[in-house]
Amino acid sequence: MHITDEARLREIVGEPAAVVRDKVRPTLSDIDRAWLAASPVVFLATSDAHGRVDVSPKGDPAGKVVHIVDDTRIAIPERPGNRRVDGYLNILRNPHAGTIFVVPGRNDTLRVNGAARIVDDADYFDALAVKGKRPILAVEIDVDEVFYHCSKAFLRADLWKPESWTPRTLPSVAAITRTVMPELDVPLVDDRETDEQYRKYLY
Repeated sequence: MHITDEARLREIVGEPAAVVRDKVRPTLSDIDRAWLAASPVVFLATSDAHGRVDVSPKGDPAGKVVHIVDDTRIAIPERPGNRRVDGYLNILRNPHAGTIFVVPGRNDTLRVNGAARIVDDADYFDALAVKGKRPILAVEIDVDEVFYHCSKAFLRADLWKPESWTPRTLPSVAAITRTVMPELDVPLVDDRETDEQYRKYLY
């Protein structure tokens, strides 16, 4: 049965505790800054004018995946990629974004949401250089909401337990591509070889 109203949703889920309900803040604290500095990966969510959502992972060495402009603004750098720029096209049409910052080994995450814009240069681009390469763009987000998300999802997933990892049960990236796009006739190579090719063009 479809849930179509908040009353029915609350009947099933219940109300959040006050500490959860009231945890959202409009500015970054010192511990938020420390978390952002320790995170090497962020998931950036955007939506287009029709509400269709895109989520894109962004990864860099810790300290380079995000720049803190001030307590109310962050910037996420863009590196050379596949040029689809789905999220950036969304931002041009609907300037709202949500992020989740992950620290490896931690089950809790930091969420930062707010109004986004794309910039092609700023005085902090040099600070975000990796291997001598500055970002090609950055997404600036004016902070509307910042809060920590609890650890239950990652605990349920046993995400950081290597003994639970089974990557070889799935076909390689090349094999998947050949399956879903057979017209391309992609060479069947191991993921390790694919990763090595990608590493040549990360920056």
